[in-house]
Amino acid sequence: MSLVVEQLSKSYGAQLAVDAVSFHLQQGEVVGFLGPNGAGKSTTLKMMAGFLAADQGSIQINGIPIHPDAIEAKKIIGYLPESNALYEHLYVKEYLHFLTKVHGLDNAAQRITQVIEQTGLGMMQHKKIGSLSKGYKQRLGIAAAIIHQPKLVLLDEPTTGLDPNQLIEIRALIQTLSKEALILFSTHILQEVTAICDRVLVLHQGKLVADEPIGALIEKHNASLEEIFKLLTH
Repeated sequence: MSLVVEQLSKSYGAQLAVDAVSFHLQQGEVVGFLGPNGAGKSTTLKMMAGFLAADQGSIQINGIPIHPDAIEAKKIIGYLPESNALYEHLYVKEYLHFLTKVHGLDNAAQRITQVIEQTGLGMMQHKKIGSLSKGYKQRLGIAAAIIHQPKLVLLDEPTTGLDPNQLIEIRALIQTLSKEALILFSTHILQEVTAICDRVLVLHQGKLVADEPIGALIEKHNASLEEIFKLLTH
């Protein structure tokens, strides 16, 4: 499994949101995607997920180009957007069943049981989505992203709204998923990056200003990740 991003650019009118970004990732890596608000992280993730067309550059997943036809690539992509829009009138298990139909899964019942266990939704599976707390909605968003066993998992702020115990559980889940998939996740919680990431990408004003294993980055600057982040994005 590989992800190759080459010279990716995206503008919104006169605003250049992503500026000639390039990086290569391999299966087994857990990669933290960092940057201040407005750096271009969510725009980049949307382009990688096939939801937004790039102005320039290319994205390939296992040699499959995302654009102009994203259908084949999307079959092996799992994506949790920052907004995490859900069908709140559905029950949790009903929603997951709907997603197995969308993905055409033959082992629907088995996968629903597995992701409910993986994401800790057991006690919530018969509740309406609209009645869930923010933390449980976030868990459901992750379940939706992984139900079809994607090879690339893109998570935009996956730990938003989680309490300390839930953070530990989702951290463990991400590490488990990394055994079978490439994980790229955006976050503002630098402690999470230090705890579970092999590598970090740092965006600032649309440009990639760092792409290194986290240990090497800390050793090179002889500073904490918080200090390095401030240095690179100030």
